[in-house]
Amino acid sequence: MLAIRIHRRSSLAAIVVLLAVVSATGCVRRRLTVRSNPPGAVVHVDNQRIGTTPCSVDYVYYGTREVRMSLPGYETLTVNQPLPAPWYQWPGIDFISENLVPARIEDARTVSFNLQPARIEPAEQIIARGEDLRRQVTPVGAAPVTPASAVDPFGGFTPQTPSDPPPPLRSEPPALSPTTTSPNSFRY
Repeated sequence: MLAIRIHRRSSLAAIVVLLAVVSATGCVRRRLTVRSNPPGAVVHVDNQRIGTTPCSVDYVYYGTREVRMSLPGYETLTVNQPLPAPWYQWPGIDFISENLVPARIEDARTVSFNLQPARIEPAEQIIARGEDLRRQVTPVGAAPVTPASAVDPFGGFTPQTPSDPPPPLRSEPPALSPTTTSPNSFRY
């Protein structure tokens, strides 16, 4: 009878210890901290805003994250940052580290980036690019735009003649074909 009571007590103690171990299992906390030089950049990780540097965010899965930082006066920086899994998170071993280790495991990653000052282009270059684009998209029948370099400093205008005359303007709309009911309909 005494042996049965001891056996029951040891079984009960084993069950209590097992329940305590299972209920006190740990987990892995994954945290990414982003820093920048200079600080204060707005950070997006995988297109989700997480704050201004220095800032941190928890994540669930390992892999590559897109980190985008922007700060006025600096170039926007976009980086595909790899976050490889540590050995205790490899398949098979991760079950033990997630469920059976009775402590919390911290996996803290910190990445730092240097932001480059924004390049300031001279106004003349920006105007020249705009004039080039305007010349490329001149509507049919419209007079070509004369670049600023053709204007003399005294306000006089030096006209330029186009190499090809513009096509004649049509006075009536084009006729519709019998298969088309309106100019905006498409036949598939």
